Amino acid sequence: MAIRDALRGITAPTVTPFDDGAIDEAALTDLLDHLEDGGIDAVFPCGTTGEFPSLTADEQHRVVEATVERVDVPVVAGAAATNVADTVAAIDRAAEAGADAAAIVAPYFTTANTPAGNREFFEAVLEDAALPVLLYNIPQCTGRRIEPETVAAVADRDEVLGIKDSSGDLAYFLSVLRATPDEFRCLQGYDALLVPALRMGADGGINALSNVVPEVFGEAFARADEERGRELQRDAISPLFEACTSHGFAPATKAALAERSVLDADEVRPPLVGVDDAGTETIGDALETALEVGGQ
Repeated sequence: MAIRDALRGITAPTVTPFDDGAIDEAALTDLLDHLEDGGIDAVFPCGTTGEFPSLTADEQHRVVEATVERVDVPVVAGAAATNVADTVAAIDRAAEAGADAAAIVAPYFTTANTPAGNREFFEAVLEDAALPVLLYNIPQCTGRRIEPETVAAVADRDEVLGIKDSSGDLAYFLSVLRATPDEFRCLQGYDALLVPALRMGADGGINALSNVVPEVFGEAFARADEERGRELQRDAISPLFEACTSHGFAPATKAALAERSVLDADEVRPPLVGVDDAGTETIGDALETALEVGGQ
């Protein structure tokens, strides 16, 4: 399936399993099998949920490579960096590993002082990008959002696939949707807003908890305009999301995957910390409810 078509569905931003500090490729294989069995449309390794800041460049390359080797669905590789050259290099590594596209963020730490600065950054990256690019709006991590006018300025370029918006701001999402052409994929990255965004015209979702219950997210996508879609959002996805929010989504997603017996361990790398016993119990209860509502 072509990457632009696959993004009209649910993409899982995969966790990176660890075993005693090292990447656990056997566990990664188990996760990818679980996702494909659950009907996922594409995967996104080395994103926020994949703990990319805690991985070396070589580790990121290997995670993407191992993912490409295992799955039959398109792969969008995280390629976030703070400068043009490193972003282009990360895209090059993703291309060498066999990814179909790369996801890039606005520069973080030294944030652009005007929206024009981010536009210049993206345009410079696009000049040398070896893969099609997905913009990734996550202002809680980068310091500021990608302004709708900045998105619109690059949206008609063939090499720009669309945007993942994890801001949690539906008004922002709708402004981007209005400002971009139909072929530009607007993807909801905030799990609690998936069905509302789909009902308003979103093309799909890239959602951390689709790692855990891919079949629930797939049905929510397919039936978003029906009462069943509303039920899945209200009674399955949103309660599980709420149970996870205070723990961070890499630790919480891994805890939920361990509760579902997809992973044997929920190990994360510093500076992240694992979910405590009380949090794990809360997540486990929400997961059980999500599976019941989803008919699993």
